Amino acid sequence: MFMRINKLQVELPAPREADPNAAAALQELLGGKYGEMSTLGNYLFQSFNFRSKSKLKPFYSLVACITAEELGHVELVSNGVAMLNNGPDDEKSDEGDGGDISDAPWEMMKDIRLASGFFSNAGGATPVNGNGASWNNDFVTTTGNIIVDLLHNFHLECGARLHKLRVYETLSDPTGREVCGYLLVRGSVHAHAYALALKNLTGVDIEKMLPTPNINLDRIPECQKYLDEGSHRRLYTFSPEDYRDIAGVWTGAALPGDPPGELEVVPGAPDGGKIHDLTGDPSVFAPNYAPEEMFEVAQKLYRRSK
Repeated sequence: MFMRINKLQVELPAPREADPNAAAALQELLGGKYGEMSTLGNYLFQSFNFRSKSKLKPFYSLVACITAEELGHVELVSNGVAMLNNGPDDEKSDEGDGGDISDAPWEMMKDIRLASGFFSNAGGATPVNGNGASWNNDFVTTTGNIIVDLLHNFHLECGARLHKLRVYETLSDPTGREVCGYLLVRGSVHAHAYALALKNLTGVDIEKMLPTPNINLDRIPECQKYLDEGSHRRLYTFSPEDYRDIAGVWTGAALPGDPPGELEVVPGAPDGGKIHDLTGDPSVFAPNYAPEEMFEVAQKLYRRSK
């Protein structure tokens, strides 16, 4: 069972301008082979299918609580994609009618890399990669064997780190770079957690392989504030009471190369940040060509709810 909170895990800065090609690059972190849909799909179904949950509870809890965090990562990347497609916040852009659509106001959109993001989704995010290929079940591994699944998860997080570094190197807008910076820190936490789980089960010091690729996060400016606040040492339960037994796995010191300190289990979720109010564009029929009547109805319903 999941509880939803109307926040993003962190607050994203508004984009400087609409940049659909940057949004397409960020789509790779959503629906690509190593994207957030893959990490979510793997951990979600592994947690559902986990054998001997009660006897292997710290390991089950680890996969379960990281699953909940990945739901928030899907939400974060999706918002970043939509923000980059939408451009800076503009409270007045949805006022009035849609203008003269016969003048081809969106002619430039036929030449962008991921044109379907505009044609079908009005600039919204969907589970596809940077070229529009759909995410699919072939990216999910759930074998029922705890060693194989945890080893796969470690590989997945290392692949995702490489993925994010490459996407980061293509972006200059602060929105996309913030998404990458935060996810690089949290992905490193997950890789470390799976390495410690495997170490407990097998005795192999898999954490010595980290970071993979071997670039420290302090080389990335957008990661620095999260390192300073200790996010690299925290694993959240995303539950007020459950999953606290992950402390049996998530214990010890931060990885060499990261700011020093002891690993910490935090009950609940991060404080989070606001979800940007993506303004409408009547000429894209989003939310409609003439939305003023809908706005009036929504305001009446809102007042009625008070």
